[in-house]
Amino acid sequence: MTPHNAADMLAKLVGFDTVSRHSNLALIEFIEAHLAEYGVESWRVENDDGSKSNLIARIGPAVEGGVALSGHTDVVPVDGQPWTTDPFTLTAHDDKLYGRGSCDMKGFIACALAQVPHWVEQKLKKPIWLAFSYDEEIGCLGAPRMIERLNAEFPRPSVVVVGEPTLMQPVTQQKGITSLKTVVHGVESHSSQVDQGISAIHVAARLVTRIEEIMTELVREGRTNSAFNVAHSSLHVGRIHGGTAINIMARECAFEWEIRHLPEEGFEAVFERFMTYSRRLESKLKARDPRFAIETTPLTHTVPGLAGSDNRTAIALCAQLLGEREAEAVAYATEAGQFQRAGLEAIICGPGSIAQAHQPDEFISEDQLEQGAEFMRRLGQLLEA
Repeated sequence: MTPHNAADMLAKLVGFDTVSRHSNLALIEFIEAHLAEYGVESWRVENDDGSKSNLIARIGPAVEGGVALSGHTDVVPVDGQPWTTDPFTLTAHDDKLYGRGSCDMKGFIACALAQVPHWVEQKLKKPIWLAFSYDEEIGCLGAPRMIERLNAEFPRPSVVVVGEPTLMQPVTQQKGITSLKTVVHGVESHSSQVDQGISAIHVAARLVTRIEEIMTELVREGRTNSAFNVAHSSLHVGRIHGGTAINIMARECAFEWEIRHLPEEGFEAVFERFMTYSRRLESKLKARDPRFAIETTPLTHTVPGLAGSDNRTAIALCAQLLGEREAEAVAYATEAGQFQRAGLEAIICGPGSIAQAHQPDEFISEDQLEQGAEFMRRLGQLLEA
């Protein structure tokens, strides 16, 4: 049975287990069938082995302008989380709808898909584009090839709305992010003979300390943006492991870390501060023993930040649909910066709260889902005028 409203559509979407380690093709096929029922053409943009796919669709005329509604179809795992409901069955309780992805971000997608039957009946003068991606949760991996296809083969939309959960507040700035891994290759020796070896753990500790010092430098130099609740680019070490025994100087120590950079600063400038120190330290210790080395490699491609500039059309659109609201900034990464880097105006705005994302018993309130649905209704009216 075809879902008739956003809540019914959300129940369908939550029912697909699209945790990032799994395929999303069953969900994509469902969306394709829903769109085809109303005569809406869609195009897949698959990953290399065809196990996952983005989806592009257009409602309305194939002309420049219009609005693209973008959302990711994957969700984070539920493993080890103390859910009190089935995470892949939408459960209503006390005006809340529980389920994995209910707010992040199948709620937004549900609002858009539920409105498709109404959009196709309207005489839209500008198109509404749907741009649904895969693998956002593991590094925004799917969106770049979707954006490339959208730019290369279709008329360009004027605005992209990325529907991450913002409580329907427009967000015009986000930090970018890069995940990294540093491996220190030390020289083993007996711990009583510290002059014979180079402890990878001790060197790693110096590098981790340097990572924290960089943030202090950025603040001291005034490299801040008060729109963010953490006003500077942030650096954080999340995992570290190394060594084999307490009485052996560690041969290897590895740590994984991240840089969340301000959009106006960029990743490279912050990363170079670390690398300058790392190269100097490596050169000094290699002189003691040529076997010593420090290797730092990215674990993901850099997800660019969203800069609060060149977005007047996007801000005006949200004002028309939501009323005048103060623009906000967020520290988490989204695909919005990828759209902006490709030359498209982007803004982040969607139903639900980021506080519920990735949590056990994730939920979206019925009121927020209705606000998202109203946003879609007003969008159709605006583009019909």
